[in-house]
Amino acid sequence: QVQFVESGGGLVQPGGSLRLSCAASGSIFSTYAMGWYRRAPGKQRELVARISAGTGGNTDYADSVRGRFTISRDNAKNTVYLQMNSLRPEDTAIYYCNTRYGNYPWGQGTQVTVSS
Repeated sequence: QVQFVESGGGLVQPGGSLRLSCAASGSIFSTYAMGWYRRAPGKQRELVARISAGTGGNTDYADSVRGRFTISRDNAKNTVYLQMNSLRPEDTAIYYCNTRYGNYPWGQGTQVTVSS
């Protein structure tokens, strides 16, 4: 069973930055394409960024975050990151990581609040 622990969220002003981390258990982390998801109040969970398995040479982003967010991975640390720049109030949500297709139980997530 794979488990995820997200961290790095917080309160930030519009235009600010945050770096989220997701530590995954299990020895086969590098074989999975990974994704960062978010769930805003009153909305369904959505995929905002994904990264390919292995070296993570391929990434893709939701239109709403493209050019502002960057996903990366460190397989030696079983960790996937999300660098978030130029944050907007509409980025306020709980952020989660999982495999690209959400194969495993969801973690607690990390709250990101963008507000002045």
